[in-house]
Amino acid sequence: MWTANDMPDQSGKTALITGANSGIGFETALALYQAGAHVILAGRNRESIENAVDRILSAGGKGRLDSIIFSLSSLREVKNAAEGISTKTGKLDILINNAGVMTPPAGKTEDGFEQQFGINFLAHFVLTAQLLPILRKAPGSRVVTVSSGAHQFAGSVDLDNVRMEKDYDAGREYAISKLADLQFMLGLQQRIEKSGLDILSVGAHPGVTASDLSRHMAKADYDAALEQLGELMPAWQGALPSLYAATAKTVKGGGYYGPDGERELRGYPAPAVMSEPAKDIALINKLWKFAEEATGTLLL
Repeated sequence: MWTANDMPDQSGKTALITGANSGIGFETALALYQAGAHVILAGRNRESIENAVDRILSAGGKGRLDSIIFSLSSLREVKNAAEGISTKTGKLDILINNAGVMTPPAGKTEDGFEQQFGINFLAHFVLTAQLLPILRKAPGSRVVTVSSGAHQFAGSVDLDNVRMEKDYDAGREYAISKLADLQFMLGLQQRIEKSGLDILSVGAHPGVTASDLSRHMAKADYDAALEQLGELMPAWQGALPSLYAATAKTVKGGGYYGPDGERELRGYPAPAVMSEPAKDIALINKLWKFAEEATGTLLL
């Protein structure tokens, strides 16, 4: 049973976590700070991030804290933030692509993409690309992309509907965005290996965890999900797969980790199951090409 107490000392390491103001992002930031890391909390709301920093400092620890405010719904802001981080930080040991949105009302990002696809996947694709130079400066650095068991419900990523050209189904689009996250994680690892870089690309999912992610769900839908899935884990426990992926010595590039219980809903970090579409090299390469062209960003 792996917990945050099993993490190696993180003194001297720098970690950036998106969506660090609440839920598993906050708990991930707190644990890394307490393990000695220099933690950069990223979020779109200044008040929420400042509150998270205050809470972490009140909890105590031996690390160092910084914060940066930007919205993942704007690729312009993502690029500007990455430039600021790179200028201020000489290296980056851990990037945790954690932030996300789940089943919101239909809407688009500043760049015209369906919100879940644009925020959960494309923004993190661009952020990772922009931060790659400082990730390369930290030997053994890691990029952790947070997916979801919901990716199992997506057969493929319909690239002809990522701007809502056809229709919108909130649950379907969420599953697709999380499938895209896993395809990105594996595609990044493949390209890292071809380039001979000392970086690991790893995936994680939190199982069923209490967080603000469900804020867009109707009460009836939320209650029905609880009845089907059972008791939610506390956020600190849901953060463990991300922490394991980011720090455990046994982690392999291209690995995917989640709770070890039945259906990967609850438990402690262990290897998780990826769907066949998530591992399909042709689909991964198709998504990768689309992301580079759609964002004007080359990544390995």
